[in-house]
Amino acid sequence: MRTLPPPRQRLLNASLAAAFGTAATLWSLSASAQTTTQTPAQPAAPQQGAAVSLPPVTVSADTEESGTGHVNGYVAKRSATGTKTDTPIIETPQSISVITSDRYDAMGAKTVKDALSYTPGVIPTRYGADSRYDWITLRGFDAYAPGFYLDGMPLRNNGNWGVWQTENYGAERIELLRGPSSVLYGQSGPGGLVNVVSKRPTADPVREIQMQFGDYGRRQIAADFSGAIDTEGKLLYRVTGLLRDAKLPVGNMPDDRTYIAPSFTWKPSSDTSFTLLSQFSRTRAGVYSRMNPAVGSLVPTPIGTYIPSSLFTSDPINNRFNLDQSMIGYLFEHRINDTFTVRQNARYGQLKVDYAAVQGRAFQTINPDNDNDPSNFAFIRRTISGSREKVKAFNLDNQLQASLKSGDWQHKILVGLDYQRNRIEQYSYTGGSAAPLSIFAPVYGGPIQFPDPWFNATSTLSQTGLYIQDQIKWRDKWILTLGGRYDRATSNIDSRLDNTNTRISEHKATKRMGLTYVADNGLAPYFSYAESFAPTATLNADTKQPFKPETGRQYEVGVRYQPPGRKESYSAAVFDLRRSNYITADENYKPRQTGEVVVRGLELEATAEVMPRLNITGSYAYTPTAKITASSTPSEIGKPLTAVPRNTLAVWADYRFTNGLKVGLGARFIGANHGDLNAAPAKVPSSTVFDAMIGYDYERWSLALNLRNLTNKTYFANCDQYGSCYYGDPRRVTATATYRF
Repeated sequence: MRTLPPPRQRLLNASLAAAFGTAATLWSLSASAQTTTQTPAQPAAPQQGAAVSLPPVTVSADTEESGTGHVNGYVAKRSATGTKTDTPIIETPQSISVITSDRYDAMGAKTVKDALSYTPGVIPTRYGADSRYDWITLRGFDAYAPGFYLDGMPLRNNGNWGVWQTENYGAERIELLRGPSSVLYGQSGPGGLVNVVSKRPTADPVREIQMQFGDYGRRQIAADFSGAIDTEGKLLYRVTGLLRDAKLPVGNMPDDRTYIAPSFTWKPSSDTSFTLLSQFSRTRAGVYSRMNPAVGSLVPTPIGTYIPSSLFTSDPINNRFNLDQSMIGYLFEHRINDTFTVRQNARYGQLKVDYAAVQGRAFQTINPDNDNDPSNFAFIRRTISGSREKVKAFNLDNQLQASLKSGDWQHKILVGLDYQRNRIEQYSYTGGSAAPLSIFAPVYGGPIQFPDPWFNATSTLSQTGLYIQDQIKWRDKWILTLGGRYDRATSNIDSRLDNTNTRISEHKATKRMGLTYVADNGLAPYFSYAESFAPTATLNADTKQPFKPETGRQYEVGVRYQPPGRKESYSAAVFDLRRSNYITADENYKPRQTGEVVVRGLELEATAEVMPRLNITGSYAYTPTAKITASSTPSEIGKPLTAVPRNTLAVWADYRFTNGLKVGLGARFIGANHGDLNAAPAKVPSSTVFDAMIGYDYERWSLALNLRNLTNKTYFANCDQYGSCYYGDPRRVTATATYRF
């Protein structure tokens, strides 16, 4: 087993031992508290012949679902992502998907992109089998670039490799809000956002130990403990963590991770709660990117040959992705009276990344006098890329909620003021060269020439936003949702390359409106309009002034159906989405703010327990329009967007037998889509991938064997503007044993 340098390893082991030792101590206190509160006094024995009075039996319904809590099964009925208030999903006038931990655990999803792979409108393979981040496309637009959200606060992507990672084992649910969302969250992408909801302390005890083994040497142990510390249940704790030792599928590179997430909740009264959330993670891995030149992989070379799909085009001598991140924050809520509730959420985080890779994007020309010489297609020309970055981030969100009622009218008014600040130190480089790699007899470890940096600067990004929202309900049937926001964003870049300082300040107002009707039979049609904005970091070459922010706007019409009393949820939505004011280059390579893209489509989703122990989830997306409608380069107008297939379809079903056996099977279809039309003229072909699960539950044990890409299909996920194509994930096999006590 690989080890870290001794001092760090000892510190890491000590930290984990302390954390889980604390969990064990808290568990013992929790067990003691429960024993104290749950042991009744022994009644006196009845006299002979006297009537025996039995104690009353209380039958109560399941605890009402929370918009941020655990969901038993696959169907969630409430969410806070779409409104920042705990609201029934059926009353939210925008498309939302909630992927519960029960669901993605059954599917064997280890990453966010895996968990979203059965969700409509999502392409989770923009860069194929890339192990670094969750690169996903949402309604035709990159959802990775703006960054994900954790507990409703942004994990801001700072433009390069300093990107926060999330851990599925530490999540309670993963939520997807489609379409613009700037009214609630400020700067964001037009396609939507991903919000990961952390596991939080619970009064009911959680005691779980899990072991995982898989292909490529995967070994992982994880644990999750939660419960009450005191007898009154005012102090709650939770400790979640894992240790992983694994290899990537190619190059014999590591894929190791350490993760620990302690959290505590204090509830001095039924009106007040304070939850402290923290997490620390350490990733030591190589770079796994199945990237090959389009010529020789997507299409044959001029002499009809192909590059082996299993070829590792990077180099172990310069291949690493080391990421350390830590976060600590809190969620505070106080109910003042029946009308007013205040909330304050805050988080501070630090991140450090050290990334280096060798990339093969084209063939090495050996004989320039003969284009069809086989030697010109025998070696891969390779370049170098890398980055060292440090990020410090702070988020604060203050909220005042007022609940008012007058006759048939109800108002849920939310007023908020949020602030975020990110400071990034970045040293990035691309270019240079590594020794050409033979595709028939690869030899690694040759000389490497590192390039000069293209970026060496410290950037400070800040944003302050004031927002208001009113959820107006009439006769418990009609819900009108109105919202508005004003943002001011500032970026300051101190470049060490040319000793310059660039300061850009922008402001933008956005709005949102939606109308929903909820019928007694669970049918709920809705209509909505929403806007987004994203600041630009580019100056106008003529005026030397910053460009206006990019904007997005969306019209959406949809319908949901949730049969009363059943664990079923069905939805359909059609949308018209437009991104405007994005930067393109004219014929003289000057930036111009003339870009516009239009995406229109239909999405269907179903998640249901159609009969006892049988769960089915399915999705379909039809995107007939995804094209460039305005650009500084006339030849781009009318061209389709890359990585946006016309059709996608995914279906998963699992069944649990009464004897403990459980089986599951899924299929994911992604239709043909366009790569870059200039660098990769051929379409990326469609693909169908199968997933499977078989397991057994016995008393406190749960065993499962998951296979993703069951048939080990070789397929392309996407091709980019650099003439490179990306293969999808190969088959992954994981055996999991979970013990709960």
